[in-house]
This record gives sequence, structure tokens and C-alpha cells, in this order.
Amino acid sequence: MADIPAIEGVFNQFAILLLVAAVIGFIGTRLKQPLVVSFIAVGILVGPSALGWVDGHEPMMELLAEIGIALLLFVVGLKLDLHLIRTMGPVALVTGLGQVALTALVGFLIALAAGLEPVAALYVAVALTFSSTIIVVKLLSDKKEIDALHGRIAVGILIVQDICVILAMILITSLTAAEGDASLAYEMGRVALTGLGVLAAVALLMRYVLPRLLDVLARTPELLVLFSIALAVSMATGGDMLGFSKEVGAFLAGVAIASTPYREAVASRLTALRDFLLLFFFISLGAQLDLTTIGDQLGLALLFSAFVLLVKPLIILAIMGIMGYRKRTGTLTGLTLAQISEFSLILGSLGLSVGHIDQEAMALITLVGLITIGVSTYLIFYARPIYERLAPLLEVFERSTPYAEIALDSQPGQHYEADVVIFGLGRYGHQLAKNFEARGWRVLGIDFDPVVVAEWRDAGNMAHYGDASDPEFPRSLPLGDVRWIISTTPDRDVGGTLINALRAAGYQGRLAVTVHTRMDAEYLRRQGADRVLMPFVDAAEMAVAEITGGPDLPERRNGVQQP
Repeated sequence: MADIPAIEGVFNQFAILLLVAAVIGFIGTRLKQPLVVSFIAVGILVGPSALGWVDGHEPMMELLAEIGIALLLFVVGLKLDLHLIRTMGPVALVTGLGQVALTALVGFLIALAAGLEPVAALYVAVALTFSSTIIVVKLLSDKKEIDALHGRIAVGILIVQDICVILAMILITSLTAAEGDASLAYEMGRVALTGLGVLAAVALLMRYVLPRLLDVLARTPELLVLFSIALAVSMATGGDMLGFSKEVGAFLAGVAIASTPYREAVASRLTALRDFLLLFFFISLGAQLDLTTIGDQLGLALLFSAFVLLVKPLIILAIMGIMGYRKRTGTLTGLTLAQISEFSLILGSLGLSVGHIDQEAMALITLVGLITIGVSTYLIFYARPIYERLAPLLEVFERSTPYAEIALDSQPGQHYEADVVIFGLGRYGHQLAKNFEARGWRVLGIDFDPVVVAEWRDAGNMAHYGDASDPEFPRSLPLGDVRWIISTTPDRDVGGTLINALRAAGYQGRLAVTVHTRMDAEYLRRQGADRVLMPFVDAAEMAVAEITGGPDLPERRNGVQQP
């Protein structure tokens, strides 16, 4: 790291670097930007092209960056959700592999036409195929859409992409080794045999060693975390020594712990440390960008960014349409995945380190990452309004009978007759349903999580797959005998969409929506809600009335009552 003027010592330099990162990160979050974009911007600011505080190749920074990447792959391995793969396997596998293949092919042809060398064109094309696990999962969780059908499919596709990244890294390592005396066929065979041996060792570790060892270590949570970090870094080293890569070794370490009861505890404790250490990787990337050459790269970066932001979602939409999914599900999934990944940057960095690509190609991939990650954040936030505007143009991507979602929507031959329809089968919706049923009301539950719908049906209840935010969905409901419709989703926009969609569908009954703030309550009353439920406020006021022995407060909003 270059000396910061008037500041001496590595510790002091790191202190200034972290302070700058915190300030830029705060500004970025106010602009709804992921920290990845902010951290790369920090690297550009403090790098040789601007302030000159960091050169991007300081050994200490490279060490922290490598540990951060190892922990990133370790956490990805930890979150390898086999249940999700089973439930969303076909659509995730076909869409994931189809999107990777088509995006890489078209991207490669564009890169060749733009004048890139074949190897650099291949790296750029492959980098365009992957989407950001960190950003997608974070934003879907913030929007409470991680369990929606499009959220589950998106996460399934991300898992497929992550596995493709691992295979690509193994291939790069094999190609690098084959550039010596060994032939490519020999090296690929050696890697395959070594890989089978490593997988067998990991399987034995998972079966006979880790369960008992982690039971002992878990008695001291700090020791469990330390062991997890040690395992990730050690297996990363082992992967490197065996001719794979550090990233592959760290990923397998995560897979080894993923089958134990401690996966969530380890993942939650390591996420913050992972994000902190990745700060140095992204800063290092930014520091290596030469601002004097960005003008030459910008036009091509914008071209590839437009491809990722516009064409990549259409590829996903088309594949999902062929598989029998509605255009709405395909559009929301495609918009969610319209960016390149942190793994794209890691893959490019690996190619740079082994000499397959030069700094200009790496700068191009980084620029595309900055643009697509920054723009896709807004695409994810405003995915529903974007879909509503584009819906008339997307009919070609939907089958006349979207059979894949019809299988989720209803059970063959079942006729729903309900007194009350409840959107959202979480804890609040579940309690409402139990109380209505205790009073003899027939309840139909609606949820956008197909797993929850299946569990609800298995318990003998009427359930229907659907999304309250889909303006077309209420037309498919049996609304004639329904007396009340209740939305338990505390989102003002979802409540407003549902009110308008129900009125447009001719619903004449009464409607209750859920919110958390009085401002949202007043807004939805003006939209036409008959009741506005505020669970926390209502529960607190009822508890105080019960404790003090006094009557309910006059302004208390009562829950839905039988008319």
C-alpha cells in the first residue's frame, strides 16, 4: 500500500481506508446501491488513478482479499440447499443451464465482433452469464420475496450458476497446468480422479467426523466459528495444492458442514466477517482500474451492460415460458438476475492471475459489473411496476396454458367455497385462520410460497397458490360467496394493488388489509379498505386494556368481526 500523505504506519493507513469505505458505503446505501459498487468506487478513489493511496497489490490487502473470497465460497457451500434443489430442480436446472449457455454464446459472438481476442472474449462472455448471489438474496429478503415462486426459482438458478462457476474454475486450473509438459487430456483426467478422491474424503468427513466434532465444538460458539474459518482456509489451501483452486476447496468445506444442524449458526456468524474481508477484494479491483483507459472501455462496457440488463432477462423469460410458467413469474425472475456476479469478478481475477487475460479485459468485466449491479438494484426494487407496464408486450413469452403454475394453483377437481379468503399464511395469517374456523367460517388460504401451500393442504385446509401483488390473480378466485378478504402482508403497495384488483374483478364483499404505520393505514382507507389491521398496535392496546382492567381505547382499530 502506498503511503498516505502525512500518515505513517500500516495501521493508520488502514484506519483511513476503512473510514473512507464507511463514508462512501453510507452514501451508496442512501442511493440504494449495494456495497459492492461502493467498495469498487472506494478502490478507484484511493487507487493510483486518483489519490494514489493504494496500488491494489499490497501483500496484506491481497491476503485479506483471498481470505474473504475463501469465506465467500465457504458460505455459498453452506447454503447449498438440497431441499430447494429438489423442489425447484427442473426449472432451476433447465433455466440456469440454458441461460448460461445462450448468454455465453451470444456474449462470445458480440465480444469477437467487438475485436476482443478469442480467450479474452470467452472470459468476458462467461462472466456475463452469472448473477450475484449476495445482491439477489439480500434484496429479495428485504422485499420479503425470497419465498415467492420467482424468488425460489431465482435462488435455484443462482445455485446452478454457482456450481457452473466452480466447474469453470476447475477447468481454468486444468488448462493452466496443461500449458506445461502435461497434455490437456492427461491433466483433465488427473483433476477428475483427484476430484473424485476429494469428494470421497469430504463424504467420509461429513458422515463420520464432522457431526461428532461439531457437537463438541458447538458448546463454545466462538470455537465453532474459529474451527469453521480454519476449515475453510485449510481446505482452500488443500484445493490449491491438489491442482484445483482455493475457491473450490473453500466451497467443498462449506458443503461438508451444510448437512449438519450448525450450518445456519455458522453462516450467520461468518456473513459479516465475509463482507468485511471482501471489502479488500473489491477495493483492490477498483484500485487496479486505470481511469485513463476507461474512456476507451466505456462504449464496449455499455454494450455488454445493455446485453445483461435487457437480453439476459428475456432469455430467462423465454425458457421459463417454454417450461409452462406465466410471463409474470418469468419477468420477475429475469429482472432479479439482470446483473453480473461477484463471481464474475473473481473468475476474471483468476484468469488475470494465470495470464489468460490482460488488465484491459479485467477492467472491462469490472466496469460491466459496476454498471449492471448498480442498475439492476433499481430493476429489482421496481420489478412489479416494470412488469405491469410491459405486460401487454410479453404475451408471446407465455403459453396459452401455463401448466407449470396451474399445478401450483389448484388441486384437480377441487371446488373452493369460502366465507373468508386470507392472503399470507404466515404466523399472523395462520392464527386468523384458526380463529375463523373456530367460529365456523370456511377459510381459503392464499400464499406465494408453493411449499407453504403444500403444507397447508397436507394439514387438510383449503389453500391456493397466488400472489396478492399480482393484479391479474383475483380474477381466478371464487369470489361470489366470499364475505371477507384479508391481506396479512404489511405492505402498502401490495394492499393498494389488491384493493384495486378485487374491485376490478367485481368483488362485492368486504376487505381488510394489514399495515404497520398510521400513515399507511390512512392511505389504504382512502383506497377503499373496510378494515385496516395493525397487529402490533392492536395487540399492545388489548394487552394494556387486559392488564389495567379498563375498556379498549376508543380509537383502537378492531380486528375483522363477523357482520
